[in-house]
Amino acid sequence: MTSSRLETPPPDHNPSATSRIATPIENTSNSGDFKSAGVSNATEAETLALAQTGDHYAFAQLYSLHKRRIYSLCLRMVGNVAEAEDLTQEAFLQLHRKIATFRGDSAFSTWLHRLAINVVLMRLRRKGLSLISLDEAMEPAPEERPGRSFGAPDLNLTGSIDRLALERAIANLPAGYRLIFVLHDIEGYEHNEIATMLDCSIGNSKSQLHKARLKLRDALRTYPRQEARR
Repeated sequence: MTSSRLETPPPDHNPSATSRIATPIENTSNSGDFKSAGVSNATEAETLALAQTGDHYAFAQLYSLHKRRIYSLCLRMVGNVAEAEDLTQEAFLQLHRKIATFRGDSAFSTWLHRLAINVVLMRLRRKGLSLISLDEAMEPAPEERPGRSFGAPDLNLTGSIDRLALERAIANLPAGYRLIFVLHDIEGYEHNEIATMLDCSIGNSKSQLHKARLKLRDALRTYPRQEARR
């Protein structure tokens, strides 16, 4: 399985946006400064435990630690900067509401990523966007028919690929293809997990992934020619 784990730094956020998520308790006393310093020096597990008790400083620290990856995930799933910023805010608002329910059955980062994915999927469903074409035949067209490695890592997409070109190609994928490519090849989810998240069959997930890879391959092949014409 290809897991390229790309990191896309978010654009500069409006400072007021952060305060909508977690505004530290306003306290100019020495005890407040001491509490803030204590949170910044704590381990992530300790910070998480404090955040679960309602500590605003601790929650702000978790936001600082994870906001870039959550933004990157949202951006790849929706392909729109403004919407990705909004979804990132919504994901952390959901985290603020649900953080006390985290029981440590998985890594906190995994739990948070699943929460963010659910936020994105809920938004897309409310917009009436069809994530997966369930009417599409499970077998791809002859010219798109994969070989024995159907659903396996695509070695043609492995290696040193211009990062900007790859990011652009991913953003330009149709919504259903992009979602499955991001979930499988970047986030590392298995097809059975994707099928559960998107309410589709495993075969459909594999078919969509294969077609996403074909479209990416074509886009990356044409990228040098596009750059040469500029």
